[in-house]
Amino acid sequence: MIHSLLSKLDSKVGLEKASAHCDVPCGIYDPSTALISALTVVRMVDLIEDLESNTADKAGVANKMIRCVAQKEEHAEDVKHEVRIIWGDFLKEAAAQEAHDLTHRIMLKASACRQGVNRDDAVELVELVNEFAELFWKAKGVETTRAVCPYEPKLETVYPVL
Repeated sequence: MIHSLLSKLDSKVGLEKASAHCDVPCGIYDPSTALISALTVVRMVDLIEDLESNTADKAGVANKMIRCVAQKEEHAEDVKHEVRIIWGDFLKEAAAQEAHDLTHRIMLKASACRQGVNRDDAVELVELVNEFAELFWKAKGVETTRAVCPYEPKLETVYPVL
């Protein structure tokens, strides 16, 4: 009933349409979620590699291995999701063109991180997301800085200067 009333009103008045990356046009975009997910991929790879030296508790190692692999894959997919939203919904015109190749490389590297256990790939994913964060903040007119994150894996990460 409400839908039919709104449809009739729209046909007479011509309501303006809104669109957003979610159901509410919040306008909130931030690459920090992608960065944290990329750092988590590196951390999971580190934990997986540490497990290889533990042969005493096979069941415990297998359990932790499965959990680490699942988290690694989930966070690599989260990187893809977050970057895809910013690229597709926020970055416009010149910034979008500049981000196209970078976004594609992030997608490929995140897929490689899901498929394997290679720390170099995971560290490269962090760097690609750092570059994406710099591009994002530049598009918003916000200066950035790089600093080593205060938790493992203690890699350099882009932060906005607020």
